[in-house]
Amino acid sequence: MEYPVWQIPYFGGGILVAVIAVVHVFVAHFAVGGGLFLVLTEMLGHRRASRGILDYVRGHTLFFLLLTMVFGSLTGVAIWFIIALTNPAATLTLIRTYTFGWATEWVFFLGEIVTLLVYHYTFDSMERRRHLLVGWLYFGFGWLSLFMINGIIGSMLTPGDWVATGNFWDGFFNPSFWPSLVFRSLLAFSIAGLFAFLTAMRIEDDDLRLTLTRFAAMWAAVPVVLMAPVAWWYFGALPEISQAMITGRNNEIAPFLRAFLTAGPVVVAASLLMAARMPRSLGSLVAVLLLTAGFVQIGSFEWIREAARRPWIIVGHTYSNAITVADVARVEAEGFLKVAKWVEHREITQENRLDAGREIFVKQCLACHSVGGPSNDILPLTAKFTVVGMDSQLNGQGKLNDYMPPFFGTEEERGALAAYIVETLHGGAAEVPLAAEAVRRSGGTVDVPPFDPKADEYVLLAWNNLGMHCISDSDPFWILLPPANDLYCQLVRRGETPELVTEGVKITYRADDAFMNPSGHVRFWAFAESLFGKRLEANVGVSGNGLSGEMHFDEKLGAFEAGLIPVAPYPDEGGYNPYPLFTVEAHDATTGELLARTRTVAPTSTEMGCRNCHGGAWRVAGVAGFTDETSADVLAVHDRISKTDLLATAQSGKPMLCQSCHPDPVLGAEGKPGLLNLPAALHGWHANYLTDRGAEACAYCHPNAEQGATRCLRGVHAERGLDCTNCHGTLEDHALSLLKREDERGAPGAKRLMRQLAPRAVAGVADVNARTPWLGEPDCLTCHVDFQPPENDDAFNVWTGDATGLYRMRRDDMGALMCAACHGSPHAEYPAVADSGYGENRDNIPSLQYVGNAGPIGSGGSCGLCHVGTDMTAGDSAHHPKGFR
Repeated sequence: MEYPVWQIPYFGGGILVAVIAVVHVFVAHFAVGGGLFLVLTEMLGHRRASRGILDYVRGHTLFFLLLTMVFGSLTGVAIWFIIALTNPAATLTLIRTYTFGWATEWVFFLGEIVTLLVYHYTFDSMERRRHLLVGWLYFGFGWLSLFMINGIIGSMLTPGDWVATGNFWDGFFNPSFWPSLVFRSLLAFSIAGLFAFLTAMRIEDDDLRLTLTRFAAMWAAVPVVLMAPVAWWYFGALPEISQAMITGRNNEIAPFLRAFLTAGPVVVAASLLMAARMPRSLGSLVAVLLLTAGFVQIGSFEWIREAARRPWIIVGHTYSNAITVADVARVEAEGFLKVAKWVEHREITQENRLDAGREIFVKQCLACHSVGGPSNDILPLTAKFTVVGMDSQLNGQGKLNDYMPPFFGTEEERGALAAYIVETLHGGAAEVPLAAEAVRRSGGTVDVPPFDPKADEYVLLAWNNLGMHCISDSDPFWILLPPANDLYCQLVRRGETPELVTEGVKITYRADDAFMNPSGHVRFWAFAESLFGKRLEANVGVSGNGLSGEMHFDEKLGAFEAGLIPVAPYPDEGGYNPYPLFTVEAHDATTGELLARTRTVAPTSTEMGCRNCHGGAWRVAGVAGFTDETSADVLAVHDRISKTDLLATAQSGKPMLCQSCHPDPVLGAEGKPGLLNLPAALHGWHANYLTDRGAEACAYCHPNAEQGATRCLRGVHAERGLDCTNCHGTLEDHALSLLKREDERGAPGAKRLMRQLAPRAVAGVADVNARTPWLGEPDCLTCHVDFQPPENDDAFNVWTGDATGLYRMRRDDMGALMCAACHGSPHAEYPAVADSGYGENRDNIPSLQYVGNAGPIGSGGSCGLCHVGTDMTAGDSAHHPKGFR
């Protein structure tokens, strides 16, 4: 942020640093371990009076000098060059903090240069004791260089108290200093043995070659064995977040961890093989393979150590994109473009939005990502996102998957970066939402059954128990909810004292002809047995109900009910229609005489917004439905995050019912012990990616977008300007209310999802009232106190105690009529929107039929509908107080 960034889009800065650093570290460790190897091997030669061993040491010294002194010095300079270009801020921090340490290390390095040159050029001319002393001095200077570098580099991973104090010694003798020093020393000794194999293979004398390869085998193998307990010591010194990265939170580490754990045993086994007598040609091949295994070992170790720092370059101080903790508050308040020094655009306009997004991308993303290159290529990682999805991903970055730094900047800057990635890097056009009138199928005027208030004896009230049933037609991969809609009705015999008819009648239902064949449009029935353990006939739901049949009386509710009807929003003529209509009829059970007839909607939608973040297009009519691409990616992401194998299982023909693992009261699913219930898991996870938004956050997933093909919230509350947040709170509030209940019951994942969420409707998390999904819902009487017109429009945080308190389950004060019978379905209360786009007054058919307008049944002085010939306006209503206003 303080310095210009070297732009290398294809490779990215990280890969160049990694390649140069691993090569240098490999050689540098050889310089340390090889120094001890030289002097001890020379001592072996003198002890055995072996001219052959001494000649080998002299030759090995020349190889050692050229590799460590010449090539090692060049790669060391290259490291300084590349880190100064790719992350100058962190480099400068290390220089300023450890100036004395660097100066000391350079003195030791100068000592290495002098003593190694003396050691080599006086090999046969200097007196033995003095020559050995020079060798010991070289090793001492080399190991002290490692000592200094280890303290400085180790502080980037485990800075300890240095973050708070800035004290040299707090940073240098950091928590991982000693285990790291011992580990690296052992690694250096092992590498010395590996290089010794290479030069020993040049010896023609079989006995001498065998003697030296066995000596080298001890050097290569023994330190690796000793490294195992030291590695555990080292791991224990790391902070908890770094341990989590190594053990699975950062998937990028996994292959390198496997490589590291494999390379060690390979080095030991192959070293023992080298100790056996073998042909020189074969030994040379094994020596090269051993050197390769050693390179893999140290390379994977360095990669793991670097990746374990994520999202930091200096843990707790500087993020990997060079933004320091001290800068964050200012960047968040003023905006990244206003604070960063080396940018062209300070303000974002419609004209420069993509250019500004490119500048943010260069400064905040290129440090770790390449564009089309070999390291963390950002193109496949972001190919699936829409602009909305990319913006959400950036919003949640660094919260749950904390191996990436958070996005730093304003919402406007975040949107510009999202647009740049989607529209420029991927060449996609901005997604323009279709106008509502273009995507909604015009159904004309809906047929309202006749009703003669003078002649008809019965009133048949029918409704759906939810304003919209959301189903996922992702059947070959997973199912959130199957095709399953619920219809209810109550039959009233009109009179001076109306009677609720519960016996002697037969209530039937039937979908309109266009919706009688859902199995022709969704693949649920092909996988029903795998999902629900039962083979279902086509167009028969999990409860045994089909698209037509008889409703059964529910004593508990005092209403007739047909549950889990497998309706889908796809008419036979094609396209999409989320408002299938059903005809409900009441017949005399004995004579079969038609007593009453009405129609009601069974709203069902597949316009769920998973594709915003999981890729793929809409499956049906360009407005709804799950493609296999979207469905598969949902499982792939779940597998990556939760270490499951759901995608492979689905691809083998066994899709997943979400509630088979996650508890969920809506299906009565107990799930697996310890897992979050499904609504808490879904809302808790996604809330971290959709913070600081209003009802639009709900519409990204639920089918309620103003310009979408469905409308979930279309009742009287929507007509008066209320939205999802008035009752359920913002997504953060909603998620916290669910997660708190899970936390109270000890579900281990709740705290992690809650950690980054702050409520917006109340002062703090402690003020959020916990609730159980589907059972603890907003209570109508929170706003409609004593059934009066509301004085406020905020129902969040007051929940029904159990299912009996739910609006869709509640009955009037007499325990007779259900509230929804007269007021309409939840989210579609009378008067619902007049034109859904699929037929005028589709939601209001019963009220139009019996009252003549779209208001609640009994409103506007229409009590005579049921109370024939009786003036009901003189007293209070028996259904609920204030019923006659």
